[in-house]
Amino acid sequence: MLAPLPLAVALTFSTLAAASVSVQAADAHDAPSQPTSTAAPAPAEVALPTTFVTGNPLGRAAADLTVPLTELDGKALALRRAGTLGETLDGLPGVSATSYGPNVSRPIIRGLDGDRIRVLQNGTAALDASSLSYDHAVAQDPLTIERVEIVRGPAALLYGGNAVGGVVNTLDNRIPRESITGISGATDVSYGGANRERAGAAQLEFGNGEFAFHVDGFARKSADLRIPGFARSAQQRALDDEGTAQPSGTLPNSQGQVSGAAIGASKTWANGYTGISYSGYDSDYGTVAEADTRIRLRQQRLALASEVRDLSGPITALKFDFGYTDYEHKEIENGQTGTTFKNHGYEGRIEAHHAKIGPLDGAVGVQFSQNTFSALGEEAFVPKSDTRNVALFALEEWAVSRAVKLSFGARIEHTSVKPTAGGNERFDNLPSRDFTPGSVSAGAVFALAPAWSVVLNTSYTERAPTFYELYANGPHLATGVWEIGNPQAALEKALSTDLSLRYAHGPNKASVGVFYSRFNNFIALNNTGRTIDEGDQRLPVYQYAGVPADLYGAEAEGRVRLWQRHGNLDLELRGDYTIGRNRETGEPLPRIAPLRLTAALAYGLGHWGARLEMVHATAQGRVPANDLTTGGYTTLGAALTYQFKAGGAQWLAYLKGENLTNQEVRLASSVLRDIAPQGGRSVRVGLRTTF
Repeated sequence: MLAPLPLAVALTFSTLAAASVSVQAADAHDAPSQPTSTAAPAPAEVALPTTFVTGNPLGRAAADLTVPLTELDGKALALRRAGTLGETLDGLPGVSATSYGPNVSRPIIRGLDGDRIRVLQNGTAALDASSLSYDHAVAQDPLTIERVEIVRGPAALLYGGNAVGGVVNTLDNRIPRESITGISGATDVSYGGANRERAGAAQLEFGNGEFAFHVDGFARKSADLRIPGFARSAQQRALDDEGTAQPSGTLPNSQGQVSGAAIGASKTWANGYTGISYSGYDSDYGTVAEADTRIRLRQQRLALASEVRDLSGPITALKFDFGYTDYEHKEIENGQTGTTFKNHGYEGRIEAHHAKIGPLDGAVGVQFSQNTFSALGEEAFVPKSDTRNVALFALEEWAVSRAVKLSFGARIEHTSVKPTAGGNERFDNLPSRDFTPGSVSAGAVFALAPAWSVVLNTSYTERAPTFYELYANGPHLATGVWEIGNPQAALEKALSTDLSLRYAHGPNKASVGVFYSRFNNFIALNNTGRTIDEGDQRLPVYQYAGVPADLYGAEAEGRVRLWQRHGNLDLELRGDYTIGRNRETGEPLPRIAPLRLTAALAYGLGHWGARLEMVHATAQGRVPANDLTTGGYTTLGAALTYQFKAGGAQWLAYLKGENLTNQEVRLASSVLRDIAPQGGRSVRVGLRTTF
């Protein structure tokens, strides 16, 4: 059930928001709804300035933001869309993926993953268990996403210490934010890929200019992943026992299926909206590390959202987001439920944009959350835990001149974590913990010329340890270790700096930057050198402990128009490189992506479009002791698109080739890189339509 107090607050705010502008209802505009991600753009589509909602509550264009931010939507999202969120975003600047087979992949940003990256849905957490273990899927499907915004680097000011590495925020239109008049819809179907995936999604939106409604549904099903050779790497095969199975050609137990649906409604007016949505998500997939294990996952989510703009007085705009999630997944071993994981709770945010105070334009806000996580069964390596958080934050901006813009802010929060043994003696007498982390940040944008700018951003972040970093004690079969938490763990602290040079002029854009994060008490899972017997296995013992750590590197991306007489020909380049090390021992941090370089040619002529892309990743030899290195690879991809209008609808047909050189690709960022490679050569076809 929904907790009564936050639900009452949510409903009260939504009701007041609607009531406060009821006198303006007669002026509500009848503009058509904004196109969703499934809408195919017309060939003559004009690019409009994009306002980012994740990096700044004031709503700013990318050029005005001090944080490094990447967005993905429209046709670009359609052509990158894969079966998981991590795989969809992998390869963007600074973004890699955990990749636990084709059905599970969570984004990694600048070498940081787990509870240092916040994965949000429309600005609030959609609870799952993906940060706890690499075999747990993110309970969001790329088919439902309209837009993705990625903040690279610390976003703790707005989203808490758990965003010290960055934020991935997926946006949809399940709560319509603009008025809708009439009926519109979209469909998206595709087939192919290395796992012979069949996927489809449909949505319908309708309204009378005041009330807007949204309905959507999706499903995907895939077979075992085709791979170019052995599942296990040459290094791993050399270490395997003589009787170890050596599958090739396909990756065993990698098939899966996902389905879901959502309904939403909102009341809109000239200066805002208030609405509600309900969604369900179901997944059933094999875990590639265990031949006889499947995960059956279910998530239900209720969301409320409201925004009121153009208010008079000291507060000029109010925005509210609230989400309640009920999540459960079962790990089925040989047909029997081995472990059940549950996570339910809520998160809410209220942001208030205030009138100018002297030269300062800013916003203040409050965020609150509660979730209860429990595990029951053989892999119950964590106790039932209740986590609560409340935070206050403020962000201020000062346009010193046309050439100089400053921003600064602060956040203070309180987190409490309370464990319950539940009859498991491994979790007896564990202490409850309370933390009060704080964060501050400052940034500046210096315009050097109309097309050039330099951006500097510095932040200090504190992160409270999570329940599993505090209380874990048991076998974690997904990683093959016995994990032990540290109940006395202190706050993790980081000082981070970004410096970048940006260029934008017409179709030509570029950005190159460097970053550095210095961690004190970086909470790492370290090998103790001990082992413990668990059934017929002897597991190495790993324990969470704070260490000093550094992460630094560089990122670059650019797009230049080469030709525009008979169609447009663009060259796109991007690359990134991250180094992570234990400052005390000098040893590399694990699972860091190597140097990656991408070059692409994109051509458009009328209704037609074509793209050729080459990706090169170097070998990763910077690994911890007793870890295996990862070989480099070069892959080739191509896509052909055709956009047209027919029957009153807009259509986008595409043909996409992936890994056309059939390379063996093993991601250094994957814990299963030596037993589960990426897919081999494949072709995918798709058709999207909007009406």
